[in-house]
Amino acid sequence: MSSSIAARANAELLEAKYVEWKEDADSVEPAWKSFFEGFELGIAQPPPDRPDHDAAGGDLAVVGGLDLATRARIVSLVYNYRTLGHTKAWVNPLEDEPPEQDLLSLSELGFKQEHLDEEISTQFYEGGRRMQLKELIDRLEKTYCGKIGFEFMHIHRPIVRNWIRERVEARIDQIPPSKEKKEDALTWLTHAEAFEQFLHKKYVGQKRFSLEGGESLMVALNGILERAGSSNILDIVMGMAHRGRLNTLANFLHKPLKVLLYEFSENYVPNLVAGDGDVKYHLGFDAVRRTRSGAEVKIHLGANPSHLEAVNGVIEGKARALQRALDPNERDSGAFRTPVLPILIHGDAAFAGQGSVAEVLNLSKLDGYRTGGTVHIVVNNQVGFTTTPKDARSSDYCTDIAKMIDAPVFHVNGDSPMDVLFAAEMALDFRNTFKLDVVLDIVCYRRHGHNEGDEPSFTLPKIYREIRAHDTPAKVFGEALVESGDFSEEEVQSVRDQYREQLDQELAELEEAQESGDRDAFSGAVGEPQPPYSHEPIPTGLDDDTLREIGMKISEVPTQIEVNEKLAKRFLGARRNAIEAGEGINWAFAEALAFGSLFKEGYHARLSGQDCRRGTFAQRHAVLYDMETRERYVPVNNLEEGQTAKLWVYNSLLSEFAVLGFEYGYSLILKNTLVMWEAQFGDFANGAQVIIDQFISSAESKWQRNSSLVMLLPHGYEGQGPEHSSARLERFLQLCAENNMIVANCTTPAQYFHILRRQIHRADVKKPLILMTPKSLLNH
Repeated sequence: MSSSIAARANAELLEAKYVEWKEDADSVEPAWKSFFEGFELGIAQPPPDRPDHDAAGGDLAVVGGLDLATRARIVSLVYNYRTLGHTKAWVNPLEDEPPEQDLLSLSELGFKQEHLDEEISTQFYEGGRRMQLKELIDRLEKTYCGKIGFEFMHIHRPIVRNWIRERVEARIDQIPPSKEKKEDALTWLTHAEAFEQFLHKKYVGQKRFSLEGGESLMVALNGILERAGSSNILDIVMGMAHRGRLNTLANFLHKPLKVLLYEFSENYVPNLVAGDGDVKYHLGFDAVRRTRSGAEVKIHLGANPSHLEAVNGVIEGKARALQRALDPNERDSGAFRTPVLPILIHGDAAFAGQGSVAEVLNLSKLDGYRTGGTVHIVVNNQVGFTTTPKDARSSDYCTDIAKMIDAPVFHVNGDSPMDVLFAAEMALDFRNTFKLDVVLDIVCYRRHGHNEGDEPSFTLPKIYREIRAHDTPAKVFGEALVESGDFSEEEVQSVRDQYREQLDQELAELEEAQESGDRDAFSGAVGEPQPPYSHEPIPTGLDDDTLREIGMKISEVPTQIEVNEKLAKRFLGARRNAIEAGEGINWAFAEALAFGSLFKEGYHARLSGQDCRRGTFAQRHAVLYDMETRERYVPVNNLEEGQTAKLWVYNSLLSEFAVLGFEYGYSLILKNTLVMWEAQFGDFANGAQVIIDQFISSAESKWQRNSSLVMLLPHGYEGQGPEHSSARLERFLQLCAENNMIVANCTTPAQYFHILRRQIHRADVKKPLILMTPKSLLNH
């Protein structure tokens, strides 16, 4: 490239290269990089021998004759608003005015007051439309510094950034939302508020983990649902903690109000088919909602323990299994991902603080775990129990962890429901378009303490004085609608009155049913119980001919696949010899035979874990690789022509918590699939102890959720020290009660073969299976 770049480059090329350099300095050729580095230095610092030099570039040149310095400053101005606008956005409803951002001041941008009336243009904004500088700044202020802060310029892919930019910058010229849409938002917001206030008065002091202050969550969820109906979405799979859960059950899943109110009554007795039950703000629910367009969408809210963010992996696994049901061949096509939408609702302190969040985000783009994008909603009430953001995180935003996967973040003021609705709809559209995760950060507040019996002003006196003086989101929005002339005061009040009448009526019907002893009137739906566990033997044997046929098939490799010489001789050769001799079948071979036998019967298998394709001890080799092309070949998936039942085996990321949660969630959905998770060593399973304690061992008793997940835990005291020896058999035995799970220590490959087949053939009763597996004995 010639050194005289500026002399021969046209303005558009220069501008385009400048934008590329601003976003990523290493993305342009070295000559361009050097030019722009010197160029920015030159316009930012006046030469010392010219004290009268105007660092802002003097007068702006007229359109058509803009000098390079002026063009660069205009491009930089637009770029800075796109990059930094979210730091100036008025997203905190407790602040009386938006924050300042010095980097977006006129002087920092390289302009003076007298420049505001000058006419300018840039291809970098609105296709070069001519406008005065003050109009450009005004439009950028309204676009990027309003009630939504769009954080997206960290994203590496230009096509993704441009999609967001175009959507955001087009909004300023769009037709305002219709009265119908405003009425929807008012209804969702008012119902959320009225529900909490009703409970507050009727059931004084009872824990409910109120949504008050964050009622805009209902606007976001219902807005997503309405849009989902026209987006080919069939299922929404949700996970959330206790904050706002009852409101979500009532005003999003439409759980019968009588049932919810009954759970608050003094004589409430859980109507359980089995087990011990759980508190009302942990319970899940399944519903079918019909959208305004007439589409039916199934909504599944997963049950959740008090352990924050623990359910995230479980929800992703359930979503993946539902997607797999739509795509039996696991083609990993977006067409089969889109119809099942995972939504995870987080708190601000937990999203920043819990390590499982990062683990689940890291799952989002991996072949074995991707779900086509998750919509994350942070109910950001700016406090964690008593802990302020200053003490809760080291990052500016609670959502900064999401940048690790290039997720866009839309920060939005919770007191501005129409902005919440816009951001929620855009988040869903983004997810459906790119099959990637997106974060909606609803900045709000918590009107009460951590629970309704807690006094927050002990530790946060100033904030809670402000909160108590602050009008509710529904009141703020209702008054704005009246002031704009969209609604009368009577219309706004009518929305509240009608819902309050419904609540009063539901309570009256509940009390009447209780007096008459009619428990069926308020018991709600009850799941079908599993039959009692039985020790009756399950037939798991196979005839010799079938086993030999399977064994020979999985010992062969097509001639075009050139496998490692050692594997060809020692691994595959040993398998052929064992089949021919009728003895010498080791653990990995027994496992492969079990898989193959299940596939012939129409069952599937899924196995994941760290290095499980090969096996930590080089025992499994479920996937063989061509030595030249690294083409993969899975012997058990090639038993016969047109085989449909297969093994889906995935090396996992280096995580126990998220991955075991994922596999547990997967196992809840697909009953015809043997779902297995293998620990690298049994000792490391305690990295997922929350999943083991709160889900695998106890979910059937608490929530009537039945799983047949298999945990493979290498176990054995073989001189490898305290971190690589014990799967803690005693801990799992201690967790056993009331036939909740099976713990086994098989001592022969034959036992291993039969227990795997037993696990799926016991179709009427599903129990988790915890298996101690050997290490040095794997090849015996």
